[in-house]
Amino acid sequence: MAQAMRPQSSISLFATDGKPHPLQDALVAVTLVLGAVAFVTAFFHNLHLLTSWTGLIGIITGLYGQFISATTRERFALILGLGASAIGFFLGMAHGGLFGGWLG
Repeated sequence: MAQAMRPQSSISLFATDGKPHPLQDALVAVTLVLGAVAFVTAFFHNLHLLTSWTGLIGIITGLYGQFISATTRERFALILGLGASAIGFFLGMAHGGLFGGWLG
C-alpha cells in the first residue's frame, strides 16, 4: 500500500507510468492534427494535394510514434490519428495524388 500514497507530481497528459514523455506527446499531437486535416480535406476534391501530403506525413509520424510509444494512452491516440491520416491519404490519392498531374 505504500505505492498508493506516493505523490504524482510530474504526470504528463498521456503518461500512465508517472514519467513525462515530451517527444511521444508531441508526436501524438502532430499525428492527431495531421490526421484531422487530412480527414476533413478529403471531402473536397480540389484539395487533393493538401489531403494526400498531410495524410502521408501523418502516417509517417504516427508510425514512428507507435515505434517509440511508452504507454497505452499514447498508442490509442496514435491509432486514431493514423486511421484518419490513412483515410485522408487514400482519398487524396484517389482524387489526384501527391503531385496532381504535375509529373505527367
